[in-house]
Amino acid sequence: MSRIISTEQAPAAIGPYVQGVDLGSMIITSGQIPVDPKTGQVADDVVAQARQSLENVRAIVEAAGLKVGDIVKTTVFVKDLNDFAAVNAEYEKFFNEHKATFPARSCVEVARLPKDVKIEIEAIAVRR
Repeated sequence: MSRIISTEQAPAAIGPYVQGVDLGSMIITSGQIPVDPKTGQVADDVVAQARQSLENVRAIVEAAGLKVGDIVKTTVFVKDLNDFAAVNAEYEKFFNEHKATFPARSCVEVARLPKDVKIEIEAIAVRR
């Protein structure tokens, strides 16, 4: 049986989807764009956008009772692969700050993202 995850600590869905789904042993988040849930704003800088997307993922995972260390897989969508090094550095910093092992990851360049942001991140976390 699945349960919908919803938290005000991450941006509300902007379409017909949910922030995340709790399958019992696994949490799957929808892709998180870098919208600050408190202000509705998006920073211009890709590093700040990467951090906000990660914080949005964290909020959903924590709403399900898990932590960053329970994330086992992420998919990162970037508008410009030339931003990879900057995004990678912020990604590494985020997981280190949470004393979490790095999850498996895919990173792909895409033509366009919702609200014309520079990055979107989705995650899978597991209950151990």
